[in-house]
Amino acid sequence: MNSGAALLDLRGIARYFDVSPPWLDRVLERRGRVTLKAVDGIDLAIRKGETVGLVGESGCGKSTVARLIVGLYAPTRGSIQYDGVTIAGQGTTTDARALRHARRGMQMIFQDPYASLNPRWRVADIVAEPIRAHAPATSRAQLDERVAALLVQVGLAAADGVKYPHQFSGGQRQRISIARALSTNPQFLVCDEPTSALDVSVQAQVLNLMRDLSHALGLTYLFISHNLAVVHHIADRVGVMYLGRIVELAPTRELFANPQHPYTRMLLDAVPDLEMTGKSRVAVAGEVPNPLDPPPGCTFHPRCPFANERCRQEIPKLRAAGGGARGEAACHAVEEGRLPPRAIPLAIPL
Repeated sequence: MNSGAALLDLRGIARYFDVSPPWLDRVLERRGRVTLKAVDGIDLAIRKGETVGLVGESGCGKSTVARLIVGLYAPTRGSIQYDGVTIAGQGTTTDARALRHARRGMQMIFQDPYASLNPRWRVADIVAEPIRAHAPATSRAQLDERVAALLVQVGLAAADGVKYPHQFSGGQRQRISIARALSTNPQFLVCDEPTSALDVSVQAQVLNLMRDLSHALGLTYLFISHNLAVVHHIADRVGVMYLGRIVELAPTRELFANPQHPYTRMLLDAVPDLEMTGKSRVAVAGEVPNPLDPPPGCTFHPRCPFANERCRQEIPKLRAAGGGARGEAACHAVEEGRLPPRAIPLAIPL
């Protein structure tokens, strides 16, 4: 995709954390510093109005990507551009007004609605807080009117503004979080597993709300989840992460119907399917390697049945899959045409 047409553009983004023991322990044990590569070189461009899903196992770096985008973490290397303005990393703009405008254009919806809302604040104050921060000149009457409209927009009542978060269910709390995120009229929302703490029936309600808001307001989403069915329902494109890198990126229908990377295939093959009751399934073999000491070459090669010597030595790059596929994959076996046709049919109905 042409990154010049993107609303959000991540270029070579990486984030490393120093998780070394205290200095005295390192001296006594004669050990060096220990670095955790939570995100290790990601290129991702998201077009305006598009919903991109990001999936992967726990600890693969999905939430770190979210926090890098909204500015909660600073990148170790690489750069992040939003609407043509470099907001983080190399070449960050020095224009405070442009940076403030870009930051106002993006908001984040957090995973746990029980932890992300201040229990001592009324709902009206929670929703109004971003407006007070970005537009302090807003009058009290305008603020009350805006908060009431936002609550109604997400399926709550205007009168709910006087209540406290503990008076709401989990799904209603997440609606409050969505209202808070919409309060500054953002173009881009980062959704960090917003439905994982909710019941299945409530998940469907929240997902339908987010999809309706996307169509009504022209919102752009980065939707992070470990639930393939949720991503299939809401995303236009899907990126699959493994140990800090994107290993496959493709349109949703293409990825679910014709997955290229062996890891993506194993994830989809592990999805329960009632029509295949009694038939053996191919689970994702092995354990995720220690992120403090990842294997050389392709980090998935210890679990991959198609790995060869090149996979053990050379890090694959995200390239067009070829063979008629519309996506990209970071896999030497895909590049060399060594993968056999997928044996197990799609488990999630299209």
